[in-house]
Parts: sequence; structure tokens; C-alpha cells
Amino acid sequence: MTDQIKITDSIYYVGVNDRTKALFENLWPLTRGVSYNSYLIVDEKVTLIDTVDICYSEQFFRQIQRIIGDRPIDYLIVDHMEPDHSGSIGMLKKWYPNISIVGNKLTFKMLQEYYDISDNLITVKEGDTLNIGSRELTFAMAPMVHWPEVMFTYDPKDKVLFSADAFGTFGSLDGNVFDYATNLDFFMEEMERYYACIVGKYGKFVQKTLKKLDSLDVKTICATHGPVWTDFGFKKALEVYDRLSKYEGKKGAIVLYGSMYGNTAVLADHIARGIGSKGIKDVVCYDVSRTDASYILRDIFRYKAFVVGSPTYSDNIYPPIANILNLVKIREVSDRLVAIFGSCSWAGQAVRKMAPFQEEMKWELVGEPYEIKGAPSEDELLKGYQLGQQVGDRLNELFPED
Repeated sequence: MTDQIKITDSIYYVGVNDRTKALFENLWPLTRGVSYNSYLIVDEKVTLIDTVDICYSEQFFRQIQRIIGDRPIDYLIVDHMEPDHSGSIGMLKKWYPNISIVGNKLTFKMLQEYYDISDNLITVKEGDTLNIGSRELTFAMAPMVHWPEVMFTYDPKDKVLFSADAFGTFGSLDGNVFDYATNLDFFMEEMERYYACIVGKYGKFVQKTLKKLDSLDVKTICATHGPVWTDFGFKKALEVYDRLSKYEGKKGAIVLYGSMYGNTAVLADHIARGIGSKGIKDVVCYDVSRTDASYILRDIFRYKAFVVGSPTYSDNIYPPIANILNLVKIREVSDRLVAIFGSCSWAGQAVRKMAPFQEEMKWELVGEPYEIKGAPSEDELLKGYQLGQQVGDRLNELFPED
């Protein structure tokens, strides 16, 4: 029989990989799948931390039985109620009808709404504990990271923090679950994309939650997506969450454009070259019609400057550009530089209609919004290049030592 993955002598990994789902939340591409992580603590009492998507319940229960056989599960701790983690709770109740479910008031409101479960509930709040034998688990509330009911569970005996979706990433766990035994370059990239798409709006709540970690002696972090973090990689993961939740864009720029016939694209290239001419090494230029929104959002969180260009489309902003601007507004990204440009064939409207975005976001406008008609002339291309140089100069002012 295959050995079940152990986190410590008493804590087992019972998560699953999903390599069939194309879109997370039916929005964000999963280029290499995603994991749904669940953990089983075997002590005097058997305690399960979260479940998995209902589609993988058979594999999930097989792993549990491989560890405990016919022994019952005494407690289910629900750190997060999102269905990719709570989906198997209904089935779990059928397998283990006497199981006690541990959560907070908001957890149980959702539990009733999703699964019509309202019995054998143990309500906990900040600082409460649960004795399961040789260890006493402690609970910390982590609201809006990224749902209101989220909480963390801490095992002081093994110094393990079960962090729900915090520090999670896209990507299946292929070959090993630990950070030191896998390609972290991939997972760090996917962590930024995951954060931007899933958690991004709630930076101030993330910051409050991160402060709670200062008082805990943590050696292992068990998130519900992605690798199990140890001293090997967690410092990097923590840096990502700290930086992104503070909206601390790095020295660099994303140049985003929409283009129907190539004119806005040519102008975007010259603006990007102008930024690069000022020594800015991190410049990424994206065609909004060909680049998935998740990568655009990731880089808006990643870099300090956002340059956006749109053609006029039916007297309005080009729809894919309008969609991205709306996604950025939803995430309430703060403290960015922005430059605006565009093109039209007869009646220019896009540049004018993008101005309220800058005002609403309260971002610093660099240069004057700039619009061309038809194909750009050499003078107009030069003007675009100079707009890019203005962006580069401002980045150098903000990051003089980089």
C-alpha cells in the first residue's frame, strides 16, 4: 500500500490535484492545474482540517481510510467555506454522522446555506482552543482573506499553521508537496497571479492577519492550495503577500493596449521603448485581446507604473480595455503611476472616457493623455516615445537606488 504523505509524525496530507478544471472560479486559466489541500491530525482525537472539491471525494476518503481505517473522525475544522474546500462536507457527514464541526459564527451561517447542516457544531472565536489529546489547537480569525468567515488553525505542538487560502498558489502538486522539493520559481509566479485574482481587493485585511503571525512560533504553513511551506521557502511567500497587500509596486511598467488595426499597437511599442530608454528593465507590453486578464492583473500588482491605451470603439473605450479597468477598480489597487493614450478614426472618445478611471483610483497621472487619429505620424510616434520617457523618469525618481 502506498504510504500517505506526512507533514509531521501526526499530521498527514490528504489533499488532491485537479488537472481537469480549465478555469478557476470559471474565470482564471489553470495552466498546470490546482491542488485542494486537506490535512488530517491523528491524536487521541482524529481531526480533519477542511475537505476538498466534491468531484474528488472518492480519492479524498480513500486517503483518509488508508490512515485511520475504521476509526471515526472526531472533528472537522472548517477554516474556509469556499466550495473547493468545503464541497465534501455533506459526504463527510454521511460517512461520519457523529463528527463535530468546528468553525465560527459566519462559518455556520454559510454551512447552513450551502449544505443545510446545523447539528454537532462547535463555535470558536479569536484565541479559543480545542484539545484533541496531546495538543491544543488555537484559532485565529482572518476575515476577508479572502472570505469573511476565514480563520487559521495553529498547532503549537508541531508548530504548524493551517492558513486556509492565505499563501496559496495555482498549480498542482506534482511529485512532492513540500516547498523544498519542488520548483518554487513556478509557484512564486503563480502565487502572485493567485493573489492578484483572488485576494487582491483585501490588502488591509491581509496586513492585519500577517501581524498575527508575529506572535506565533511557526515552522510549517499548510495552505489549502499549493505547496506546504517550510523555512526553506516561506520567507519568499511571506514577502510576496506583504508586498502585494501593501500595493508596493516594484520599479517597472506594464503597457496595456487594445488595437483593432495595429495603430494603437505601434504607439504602445514606442511608449514601451521610451520607458526602457530610461534604464527601466522591467517593462511588459500586452495586447489586451491576446493576454488573459489574470496575467495583466498580476503585473498591475507587481509594477508601479500602468500605461493604458485604447482605440475608440462605438464612441467608447475598447471593451476588453474597459473590462480590465473595471477589474482593477474592483481590486482597489492603490498608489500607482498611470499614463493614458489612444487612437481613433474620426471621433475620439476613449482617451477622454478613461480619465475618470485615473481620478477614481487617485493614481498619479504622468504626462498628458494622448490620442492620435488614423495611423501615427513620425512626430506622433516621437510624442509617444517621450511619454514613455516621462514614465521612466518618474520611476527613477521614485526608485533612485535601483
